[in-house]
Amino acid sequence: MSASPLVRLQRDIDAIAHRAAPPAPLTAVAVAQASGLAPDEWQRTVLESDARQLILLCARQSGKSTISAVLATHAALYQAPSLVLCLSPSQRQSTELFRKCLDIYRALGEPVAAIVQTRLELELANGSRLVALPSGEAKIRGFSGVDLLLCDEASRIPEALYQSARPMLSISGGRLVLLSTPFGKRGFFHHEWTEGGASWERTKITAHDCPRISADWLVQERATIGQWWFSQEYLCSFEEAEDQLFHDHDIDAAFSDTIAPLWAPEGLQP
Repeated sequence: MSASPLVRLQRDIDAIAHRAAPPAPLTAVAVAQASGLAPDEWQRTVLESDARQLILLCARQSGKSTISAVLATHAALYQAPSLVLCLSPSQRQSTELFRKCLDIYRALGEPVAAIVQTRLELELANGSRLVALPSGEAKIRGFSGVDLLLCDEASRIPEALYQSARPMLSISGGRLVLLSTPFGKRGFFHHEWTEGGASWERTKITAHDCPRISADWLVQERATIGQWWFSQEYLCSFEEAEDQLFHDHDIDAAFSDTIAPLWAPEGLQP
């Protein structure tokens, strides 16, 4: 249903008012604090970083999604006009990250008027947009000029979805943030963490680094869920699959560049 003429008029007035007197800019750390958050030291470091590509390898409940939502809200409010996209393995997860952004926006007192606000999108009077992307490679094509792309639970995002999203940053030179716990030694998240090179700024936070997770809880969890799950979910360890027949180090040891092949294709010398 389209907005009434009165609503559209009010949106136009809000947009003009913002352009005439935009809010005084805040740093990302100040946005976190003003919205009622007290960033941990590692979160403060992430908020102050100017790296174009960040990987947050973090334990469950360590605050990686919350601090990423601060980055997104800060960009939309104070780096306008920005296009910020939230990408996750499912629409529900993208919506949850987007909801964290809305919570921060409201906690700040909505310093920039909303032109459009739905369950999946926030468009502001300063020209910024914040969008929760649907799951599925075919459904996200069409966005361009992206200033910030957040990939939540990145270790579980399908490879095709990630590869389809990366070109959105090609012209704008926008920022890319991958945040996740591990999910085995596979996929682009594991590759970027282990072999992605110096273009990535990496942050690893285990449950022992998070002051909100008690030592007693971790002892109980290790006993309850077992070492394999505990290492992955709380210690940020890229574990081999439980049903894997051969260990990775045994597979790697089976290959050598120093042994000449027994035969070569016709016309080629070994």
